[in-house]
Amino acid sequence: MTQSDHRALSVPEGLAGERVDAAMSRLFGLSRTRAADLIGRGLVQVDGAGAAKSDRVLAGAVLEVEIPVEADASEVVPEIVEGIKIIHDDDSIVVIDKPVGVAVHPSPGWTGPTVVGHLAGAGFQIATSGASERQGIVQRLDVGTSGVMVVCKSEHAYSVLKDAFRQRTIDKVYHALVQGHPDPLEGTVDAPIGRHPKADYKFAVMADGRPSVTHYSTLEAHRFASLLEVHLETGRTHQIRVHMSALRHPCVGDLTYGADPTLAARFKLERQWLHAVRLGFEHPDTGEHVEYSSTYPDDLADALEAVRAAH
Repeated sequence: MTQSDHRALSVPEGLAGERVDAAMSRLFGLSRTRAADLIGRGLVQVDGAGAAKSDRVLAGAVLEVEIPVEADASEVVPEIVEGIKIIHDDDSIVVIDKPVGVAVHPSPGWTGPTVVGHLAGAGFQIATSGASERQGIVQRLDVGTSGVMVVCKSEHAYSVLKDAFRQRTIDKVYHALVQGHPDPLEGTVDAPIGRHPKADYKFAVMADGRPSVTHYSTLEAHRFASLLEVHLETGRTHQIRVHMSALRHPCVGDLTYGADPTLAARFKLERQWLHAVRLGFEHPDTGEHVEYSSTYPDDLADALEAVRAAH
């Protein structure tokens, strides 16, 4: 049930004759647009009766409004998330295997499960550095991308690994099943990425974008698709997806970035075939090189077998 803030004030002489939306704006400190929205939703009454925004108010009239309290989009809600696996846990870091359909942290417009919510629900204490909804987070994976990632538990680990990601000393390895056969079979995509000019949920290669470098090599070539190993030098949002799409070899199943829906349906894919398989770095406490890995989840493994078998 949505909570609401009930407010009631009588109209002073100085506002007599004003429109209801203008009076609300002055009395309650709301924008005219917000006031009009509340009136349109039937949440405003003048002397106990419904009001239209163009109605005029009289001095002494009681103006009442119910203002819904919107949920804080950045609030971390502790909940155990089915499918998240703990690969490694020590005093400094927790390494997890993130399933598809889980966001790393809360954000506006996302109401589904999150990694930080799971860790809170499971009793993990994570670093308090970073924005409240992103505390301990030094890397992200898309909601539609699965695989291995690290979250920091200590402030020292957060500082060390945040810097390591910034200095590009982290070994981030993904496997991607892409349409067709990239030419050359291995190479580097060095193309800046920025927000798509016509769709704010997408990204694109843009001249004024942020520097983005992706290294790839072909592991397997099949009739319809190629399995690539991808090493990320930078870590932009949707980087592999955008760069592969720019090469005209989008990840199989990635309809957002131009994949063939017929091919996706044939191999029963409901998301992009992209998985974070390995993560290597110097442990923030010991300084020794550690590496963690994740196997393909069932949907990707089944699709790859189907591609291998396709003639």
